[in-house]
Amino acid sequence: MAFVITENCIKCKFTDCVDVCPVDCFHEGPNFLVIDPDECIDCTLCEPECPANAIHAEDEVPEGQEHFIALNAELAKTWPTITEVKDALPDADEWNGKAGKFELLEK
Repeated sequence: MAFVITENCIKCKFTDCVDVCPVDCFHEGPNFLVIDPDECIDCTLCEPECPANAIHAEDEVPEGQEHFIALNAELAKTWPTITEVKDALPDADEWNGKAGKFELLEK
C-alpha cells in the first residue's frame, strides 16, 4: 500500500513532505505533487508533514477522491522527481482547504 496525494495539494504544492521521504517517491508538476506508488515504502513520514493534510494512506483516501490513487500513479511516470523543499506556490495559503480544485490541476 502506498500513500496518495489528494485534491487539497492542488494550487498549494507545499513540499515539506519531500524532505522526510527516505526513498524519493515524490514527483512535481506545475501546481501539484504526486507519490509514485511503486517507490513508496509506506513509511508514514510524509503524512504528518503536509500542511494541507493532502496525503493519505491509499485505503484512507477521502470519499470522492479515490480517482487520485490512479492519478498519482499515472503522473509519477512522467513528472520529474523532487527531492528538496521548495517554496509553496505564492497563493498557497489562500487555496489551502478550498474544495473543487480538481479542474485547476495542471498536467
